[in-house]
Amino acid sequence: MVFSDQSAGLVAQLASFDRIAAPLDGRRAAAVAIALSEEHGRLTFWLTRRTSELRDHPGQFALPGGRFDTGEDAVAAALRELHEELGITAEREQVLGLLDDYPTRSGYVMTPVVVWIGDEPTLSPNPAEVAEVFRIPVTDLDVEPRFLDIPESDRPVIQLPLLDRLLHAPTGAILYQFREIMLHQRVTRVADLEQPVWAWR
Repeated sequence: MVFSDQSAGLVAQLASFDRIAAPLDGRRAAAVAIALSEEHGRLTFWLTRRTSELRDHPGQFALPGGRFDTGEDAVAAALRELHEELGITAEREQVLGLLDDYPTRSGYVMTPVVVWIGDEPTLSPNPAEVAEVFRIPVTDLDVEPRFLDIPESDRPVIQLPLLDRLLHAPTGAILYQFREIMLHQRVTRVADLEQPVWAWR
């Protein structure tokens, strides 16, 4: 894998990250892909908006991903979902690392998988799952999140400003941890960041 000097420095931060895995405890395993590429020397990733026809979390912004199929681990699930949702093909040796697991209120333990795509691929979004695709510079994550208190939980709700919107957990929490590692070389845990009540089901 070939990186520019700038991207190589950012990617090196991930190599030393000591992730925390969460037990399933009756929840289902899922994985999402943070798919990195370079565009004109800038490190970028893809975010999607889910179609309104999907049963789970319709219309929400999300990283490509989903639950494990039988026999899969997090890497296999993330790479399969990346291909199914966006038509991007990647191999296991392109995986740069994993972030902390994020247990969701809807009954999943979500594992973020960071994968290097390289040159810009030709996307083929699945219209049954993906309404819109956004290619976002990693530096756009360098904004301060908001943390809200809610009466339903003693954990703070995270809101991450991106795309002129506020992204909530799990996507907002995962991208916040990714920003902390890649841009600020900080180990910041996010499993204790809450989702808004409307995302609990």
